[in-house]
Amino acid sequence: MTETVQPARPPIVSVRGLKVKRGRVQVFDGLDLTVGSGRLTGLLGPSGSGKSTLIRAIVGLQRIQAGQVEVAGLPAGHPDLRHRLAYSSQADGVYLDLTVAQNVAYFTRLAGRPASEVERVIEAVDLSGQAQRLAGRLSGGQLRRVSLAVALIGAPQLIVLDEPTVGLDPVLRVRLWDLFTRLTAQGVSLIVSSHVMDEASRCDDLLLLRQGRLVAATDPVRLLAQTGQPDAERAFLELIRRDQAAAR
Repeated sequence: MTETVQPARPPIVSVRGLKVKRGRVQVFDGLDLTVGSGRLTGLLGPSGSGKSTLIRAIVGLQRIQAGQVEVAGLPAGHPDLRHRLAYSSQADGVYLDLTVAQNVAYFTRLAGRPASEVERVIEAVDLSGQAQRLAGRLSGGQLRRVSLAVALIGAPQLIVLDEPTVGLDPVLRVRLWDLFTRLTAQGVSLIVSSHVMDEASRCDDLLLLRQGRLVAATDPVRLLAQTGQPDAERAFLELIRRDQAAAR
């Protein structure tokens, strides 16, 4: 019996020769990378490595000098991507004088989605008990979850989250990563940036940036095997050590 081989899916994101300069700083000078479809991709690296700039380029908010950034086969920022891509930045883009439910309902209407979406996404981020509270009275972690709820409105093909677990307690971090895993199981592609290296083990794929360069494109198992280290944090430190040595 001949085994049927499924064709590989094209990447959800393709970056080729990306050059970005912010002020006097050359953030990227010819960056190449891809992000797999239906995968949970961790974008990792120390502060200042270029994670947020790359995310802004992917969602079409960053002016670039040269190169190509494509999402689902379309140029980043293309109007047809508006309902296929969701983005949650480090800043909590919610209205503090509205309740959780009112915030989500407002963005649901803007997206042209049915009102039933409101309860679904609030429940998904475990905020049902806070739905009628003013956003201005929520904790920082709760505000991040409201922003995430807004990102889940509709049926985005790609969700891009910039440091979504910053400031959250360990229990809530685990809950959010469980949610991310469930979303990818449903076929959604996720890019999650973080500087918390122990979160790498929860990703399908890993992209490590350092000083605007791609140091490694790997996965959690290969990362430990390639470096001979027992955990992600020490593995990343080893990769950075090797990168520094190669640059000398």
